[in-house]
Amino acid sequence: MSQKNETVTLLLALLITLIFFGAGGWWLYNRFQGKDNPTNLPELGQKSVSAQARFSQGEKLLIVEGASSDKQAAIQALGKGDFQQAVYLLEKSLRANQNDPEALIYLNNARIGEAKSYTIAVSVPIGSNVNTALEVLRGVAQSQNQINQAGGFNGTPLKVLIADDADNPEIAAQIAQKLTADNSILGVVGHTSSDTSLAAAAIYQKAGLVMISPISTSVKLSNFGDYIFRSVPSDFVAARALAESSLQKNPNVKAVVFFNSQSNYSQSLKSEFITALGLGGGQVVSEFDLSSLTFTPSKSLQQAQQEGANLIALLGDSGTLDKALQVVQINGQKLPIVAGDDVYSPKTLDVGGKNALGMIVAVAWHLAANPNSPFVNNSRQLWQGDVNWRTATAYDATQALIAGIKGESSREGVQQALRSSDFSVPGATNPVRFLPSGDRNQSVQLVVVKPGSRSSFGVDFVPISR
Repeated sequence: MSQKNETVTLLLALLITLIFFGAGGWWLYNRFQGKDNPTNLPELGQKSVSAQARFSQGEKLLIVEGASSDKQAAIQALGKGDFQQAVYLLEKSLRANQNDPEALIYLNNARIGEAKSYTIAVSVPIGSNVNTALEVLRGVAQSQNQINQAGGFNGTPLKVLIADDADNPEIAAQIAQKLTADNSILGVVGHTSSDTSLAAAAIYQKAGLVMISPISTSVKLSNFGDYIFRSVPSDFVAARALAESSLQKNPNVKAVVFFNSQSNYSQSLKSEFITALGLGGGQVVSEFDLSSLTFTPSKSLQQAQQEGANLIALLGDSGTLDKALQVVQINGQKLPIVAGDDVYSPKTLDVGGKNALGMIVAVAWHLAANPNSPFVNNSRQLWQGDVNWRTATAYDATQALIAGIKGESSREGVQQALRSSDFSVPGATNPVRFLPSGDRNQSVQLVVVKPGSRSSFGVDFVPISR
């Protein structure tokens, strides 16, 4: 064989070898890294697994921050089914930190153990806003504790399942799917933001499971379905209260509106406010999107004033609160300010300070407007401090579900009770009643920022008499 032929033969052999190993490598990659590898699930599968880990009746710790060693040990005991040890440890943990609603819910669940009980769920945004989650959980925990201390439903106690939707609409929808598939769940307190509630509502409606949102105010939830309720007034009510208050002070209102185009709540409140203001003879001269990457508070305010604005309306959501507070600081009390309930936050008092004085905010409820109500006294004793409107409306939502379960302990029975024209149950202040739309039949409470000592910031939210 010639040297040339030997060279060709060697090259062909090398090529065949490379093809063989390449094919083998490709097969191995797909076998262990591709679709056959159980650890390499599609994106939706990974989120589903994550959502499954977001549920707990006490066997998992959902609020990790600040958890005592006793509370962590109690979670381990519950995971093993050692209810007696869990009760001991949770009682010990609560003596050290009484202001812990997750621990109180798990304690009530542990006391029940494997005995017969009725179960409801609450979905909160632990993964994104733990403070809001705690506020809602306090209302649910107080209501559960109250019914169980009173002997439950003719001796049958109430269990609560906590779910963390992380304020993510996709996760909220997956949580709704799992809750509707669990026939032991008789009702849901949740979700919190309007975006998560809207994402989950269609699933609850189709499955016939009552959802009562304690916070969501978007008008899109009104008349959503006969299983969908809320224990907070809608944006229709809040926007009109803000508009009327502004027009009473100045019939020639020319407002600049700051909003978040990515938020259902913000879009809803903005639309309702513009309509209400227009019906009263006022107008909106400028609109600025707080979520825009090009948003600049100083330039926006300057432009609005050039266009004749004499009122600032902060109608963003919690995700854009920092930018809204920049507007407050730059404004420096020059123009009056009105705002939606997501501005009702300790951060507003802290960051806004004196620049926030005179700001009017529409909320569902305020403790100082009803200082002697049984709910206020009981909540102070239970939590060793004052609670806000989110705790009150979560309490009311839970009270409504409890009343429904008392009537008939089935999903359909709960829905029929809440839809009854004579349904009424004592709430944090006013009785809980629902309109045919599923909305709470109640007005809002306007509060104003004034100098005060209730908070540690030198200013407080104070109720306005109407």
